[in-house]
Amino acid sequence: MAKREQSGPRVTHLASTVLRDPSASKTAKSLAGSALAQAHTPKQSTATTARTAAKALHDGRTNASTKSLAGSVLTQKPKK
Repeated sequence: MAKREQSGPRVTHLASTVLRDPSASKTAKSLAGSALAQAHTPKQSTATTARTAAKALHDGRTNASTKSLAGSVLTQKPKK
């Protein structure tokens, strides 16, 4: 059974804000792009994006908005 998770309005707004922020990190922008791509579609995270999200969650320097995006991306990862 396929997962039917999608990015919600709060996450998509946050992703849009991150993408427009010139000082946002490359990781944050990557996760934001992935979260926006998964809005209103059944798309799922790739293994590479999921790995990036996991690293962001475990890194103590990651800010709250990036962790929120990372959590959303990992939620949409296909099951093994």
